Amino acid sequence: MTNQNFLSKKHQCLVLLKLCSSIRHLSQIHAQIVISNLHQDSFLLTELVRFSSISPFRNLSYAHSLLFNSLNSTPSTWNMLIRGYASSDSPQNAIWVLKEMRKRGLKRNKLTYPFVLKACAGAGALEDGRQVHGEIVKHGLDDDVYVENNLVNFYGCCKKIMDAKKVFDEMDERTVVSWNAVITACVENFCIEDALGYFVNMKDCGFDPDETTMVIMLSACAELGYLSLGRLLHLQVIERGMVLNCQLGTALVDMYAKSGDIGYASQVFERMEEKNVWTWSAMILGFAQHGFAEEALELFVKLMTNSHIRPNCVTFLGVLCACSHAGLVDDAYHYFREMEYVHGIKPMSVHHGAMVDVLSRAGRLKDAYTFITNMPIEPDPILWRTLLSACSIHNVNDTDGVGDKVRKRLLELEPRRSGNFVIVANMYAEAGMWDRAANVRRFMRDGGLKKMAGDSCLQLNGSIYQFFSGYDSKFDLAGIYPLLDTLTLHMKLINLL
Repeated sequence: MTNQNFLSKKHQCLVLLKLCSSIRHLSQIHAQIVISNLHQDSFLLTELVRFSSISPFRNLSYAHSLLFNSLNSTPSTWNMLIRGYASSDSPQNAIWVLKEMRKRGLKRNKLTYPFVLKACAGAGALEDGRQVHGEIVKHGLDDDVYVENNLVNFYGCCKKIMDAKKVFDEMDERTVVSWNAVITACVENFCIEDALGYFVNMKDCGFDPDETTMVIMLSACAELGYLSLGRLLHLQVIERGMVLNCQLGTALVDMYAKSGDIGYASQVFERMEEKNVWTWSAMILGFAQHGFAEEALELFVKLMTNSHIRPNCVTFLGVLCACSHAGLVDDAYHYFREMEYVHGIKPMSVHHGAMVDVLSRAGRLKDAYTFITNMPIEPDPILWRTLLSACSIHNVNDTDGVGDKVRKRLLELEPRRSGNFVIVANMYAEAGMWDRAANVRRFMRDGGLKKMAGDSCLQLNGSIYQFFSGYDSKFDLAGIYPLLDTLTLHMKLINLL
């Protein structure tokens, strides 16, 4: 083939690749490339791998086959396959591709490692990720901000928050993405105070929070029920002129609902011009959890009749929660079946738990027991504990034997959980079986099982204080107890106690 014909054929193939719209078309173009003896052209190979790895029509198996049978591939081509696997349902394959790169002596670069780290985070592959971190340091790429951002994210996803914070704290260069990564790591690992600290430091270091920052912080406020900070963040969103899109609006609705201001959550929801399924679900679940069952179910009906949006698993969790609060057992069964057989959403453990709660609250203990034993998945201890608590309320004398069966199964699953024994002891005491109650308490004492201390939170002057039953030496409570004594005396004087 002359050089001119070669370039002409190559140009034709490149044009066809640009117009390609399916893997079937790609395989036809690939066949043309092979027939034209262009299969060892690295640029054409790169375009083939690009389409089959990261395009909307991708086929990672096809890309994998292309690369592993090639003799003239470049590192950038392998990076594309790693990127494709990292965002797929099998991220662990990206780690395997990296190992193949090492075996072939291909040079890894700063575009290789971020996607490998993303894959390690997705697969929960802590040890592989640590090895990659070592390799990053060895190749002198540990000062690249893009690589370091992904290291923070990786350690956060693997629940190694101290490592995530260490990587961030040692970064010479940071971006807003860096701050968002470490704040996200703290929030997802329930280190809310650290998240708040980084948020304050971010502003002190001259970085303006973006929409993502606000969504992360609102999520933290929702988990903590920190309404005053959530309102302050909302004010900043308004002052900065941020658009109330689906993501930000949903975060606000969720924060207000979980922090107890269901009225304002509803106002934000109504003012949003664009809503997605998560927005509707947050509002439905918010109504349901605050006891507004009628409003939750009305909103669900509105979603189904006036919207093109299809409900998801969280939507139905809110609906079942509403049915539980309203005592709508038959409706709960209807929605539970509709979720799977109409909308194709397979019920998860949390949905089964919601149904057990519906039946338990209604006092239908036998039905709840039957429901648990007929579940297609293994019931977890939470379901058995929910039913046992219901037995202590609705049938303390255990006339139908359900309580005894549930008690035995729960103690088999969690023989060292003190809370389970407390429920059992209280049931015996309520039924007047004092000897059995005393035996359970004695068993707890002899086995070193202690009931976890109850705790409560108080929000005062922008700070949250956590208190545990009994004295806690971490706080200076010397002035609090005399005040409580004074309040108790005052309440006795006015006959409140």
